[in-house]
Parts: sequence; structure tokens; C-alpha cells
Amino acid sequence: MDFIVLILVSFLILIIGLVGIFLNRKNIILVIMSVELMLLSINFMLLIASSYLDDRLGQVIVVFILTVAAAESSIGLAILVIYFRIKGTINIEFLTQLRG
Repeated sequence: MDFIVLILVSFLILIIGLVGIFLNRKNIILVIMSVELMLLSINFMLLIASSYLDDRLGQVIVVFILTVAAAESSIGLAILVIYFRIKGTINIEFLTQLRG
């Protein structure tokens, strides 16, 4: 595929993530999914650029970034599950009680 088409696909994924954050401000799970979608689009753009420039280092960095993002998501979801067990809801309006 053409380089510009792939960049546009990555930009479209980024825009979908931004729209997901602005439209779903009440559901924390959808907000986290939208943030991960935005991170995925940036990684995809880095992968496209490194492939276009014939650079293997960019592809290795993408693998490391995806690994860290997966760990971050699992820790965040574990915190949300524990919070849900304690409070009974994961509405963003009630998350202001997390201040310590």
C-alpha cells in the first residue's frame, strides 16, 4: 500500500480515539480503551515510518512500547476491578473519592 494511505489510516484511528474520549466521559472503561487506541495509532505510525525508512530500530521500539502499554492496561484494569468491588460503581463522577 501507499505510504500516505497508511499514514491516513493511522490518523483516522487517532481521531476515533479522540472522539471516543470526548463522547464517552462517563464510562471509564471506554475512556481507557480510547487512550489505548490513540497509543496504538501512534505506534502504527512509528511502524510505518520505520518500515518506509528501512529502519529496524523503530520496529523494535514499537514492540517495547506495546509491551509497556499492555502492562499499563492490565494494571489499570486491575485497579478498576478492585475499586468496583469496594464501591460498586466505576462511574467517572464517583472517582473523585480516589484522592489520597
